[in-house]
Amino acid sequence: MVAYLGVAMAHATGTFDVKLTPQGTDESGLLGRLTIDKQFRGELEGVSKGEMLSGMTAVKTSAGYVAIERVTGALNGLTGSFILQHTGTMNRGEPSQMVTVIPDSGTDQLVGLTGRMTIKIENGKHFYSFEYSLVTPGQDP
Repeated sequence: MVAYLGVAMAHATGTFDVKLTPQGTDESGLLGRLTIDKQFRGELEGVSKGEMLSGMTAVKTSAGYVAIERVTGALNGLTGSFILQHTGTMNRGEPSQMVTVIPDSGTDQLVGLTGRMTIKIENGKHFYSFEYSLVTPGQDP
């Protein structure tokens, strides 16, 4: 573990499979809505369900998205669920993304979970790296 702003941070890594199912677009075809179904493997074992909104542009390598997904499973052996909030852009092929745990969304053994996830795609395979901490409500970090 490492400390960040006085809070001990833990790390989880692994892979995931994702299925994005289009739910429709606006009349321009540029704004879309999709459902998210994921299966996480590694130090985070579980599934997630979510919703994504996307915005495409006339430049094929530029786009943006926002998403919310609820993850249910075990994080390094601790069970429960939490919600991730995504925001991302692709600027002429250069990705920028932030995936953050929504405050106070952790349940069961994951109450007090905070953190950020990084997603990487290599050769069509999805990888995650999750820096997180668990602080019991009312406990000093």
